[in-house]
Amino acid sequence: MLQELREIILSCVPGAGERITYGIPTVTLNGNLVHYAAYKNHIGFYPGANGIKTFQKEYLSYRFAKGSVQFPLSDPLPYALIKEVVAFRVKENSHKVSKAKG
Repeated sequence: MLQELREIILSCVPGAGERITYGIPTVTLNGNLVHYAAYKNHIGFYPGANGIKTFQKEYLSYRFAKGSVQFPLSDPLPYALIKEVVAFRVKENSHKVSKAKG
């Protein structure tokens, strides 16, 4: 599932970088986009505070906190939601870069 999540994220972000940050895989583009990790009972997805706040209604069936959401291993990954959140984060990071240059 973790590899599946990685592939979903990278398919949304041509030219993305990858590194380990905070001890977990991180996808980057103009800064950190999202982090993700596997745990005993869930996949942790970390799109940052705005990535949670903006999609809070969509996360209601999952455990979530200020900057993270847990996808249970017993359920399929919510592909459409993940893609939407990653696209949001790409726009958010691109806007930050544009603002800094402007």
